[in-house]
Amino acid sequence: MHKDGSVNSIRNNWCEEEVRALFDLPFNDVIYQAQTIHRKNFTANHVQMSTLLSIKTGGCPEDCAYCPQSARHEATVKVGKMMEVDAVLAEARRAKAAGATRYCMGAAWREPKERDLDAVCLMVEGVRDLGMESCVTLGMLTPAQAHRLAAAGLDYYNHNLDTSEEFYGEIITTRSYQDRLDTLEFVRDAGINVCCGGIVGMGEGRAQRSELLRTLANMPVHPESVPINNLVQVEGTPLNGTEPLDALEFVRVIAVARILMPRSMVRLSAGREQMSDETQALCFLAGANSIFLGDKLLTTGNPLPDSDVALFDKLGVEAMPI
Repeated sequence: MHKDGSVNSIRNNWCEEEVRALFDLPFNDVIYQAQTIHRKNFTANHVQMSTLLSIKTGGCPEDCAYCPQSARHEATVKVGKMMEVDAVLAEARRAKAAGATRYCMGAAWREPKERDLDAVCLMVEGVRDLGMESCVTLGMLTPAQAHRLAAAGLDYYNHNLDTSEEFYGEIITTRSYQDRLDTLEFVRDAGINVCCGGIVGMGEGRAQRSELLRTLANMPVHPESVPINNLVQVEGTPLNGTEPLDALEFVRVIAVARILMPRSMVRLSAGREQMSDETQALCFLAGANSIFLGDKLLTTGNPLPDSDVALFDKLGVEAMPI
């Protein structure tokens, strides 16, 4: 790190004190650093458009405290069967027509069964045939399953850490932090790009937010895609009623993520529907350069397409080409 705090190279050895110092900078200073780094690595006003589809909804055996798809909670998400391949690809064509260049498919599983993976591989191949990048999130994987997805042409695998290791037990008890790290290692070893981020606003403190980003930035290779989610509170889940995270603190998370991981796509993910245009604009200024299109993210709301078009027109933002 230079004397002015700026970063011009990729690092994987951040210490706790360095990351906390970034969080504690005056707001204008952390935004300036993040925007400077962002412009060195990306076209300033390009934002990648992705679409996320739930291909198998509800009934998940995990107990993630934020998730309405958990069978252990009292949220009203209905349990559905896995979608047919043709139906998924029809949705992918609609997403491409709406401007999405990456298509993400999520299933509420602890881990996929082999018969389910057969269908997912066909979906991945179909999405690639449409000229779109493909991404799936299916829970934990074995090394063999990761290699099967790689052979099908999968571009990205999403498996979030969710929060810091210290705070993790407050949110999830049905799988360990190491389970998540193991799956990410299998994905990386199979040659698939990693999509990995977390959720803030779950009652954690700044120290836990800092440690989450430090863990991501200290991976041997930075995740190519880093989704930053702001908790969407859902009735019937244990985290419903949690004190919302201050909007400027959320922007700080985006900025520090950009500083720590200069060449990663930092995705402004869940929670955008509750954000003002001004908050979203600050997030883009802080280095966010990817969003989800469409009115739903798995089972929670997302801004309507017309709202995104209007916001981008005001900001002079354009869709990033594939």
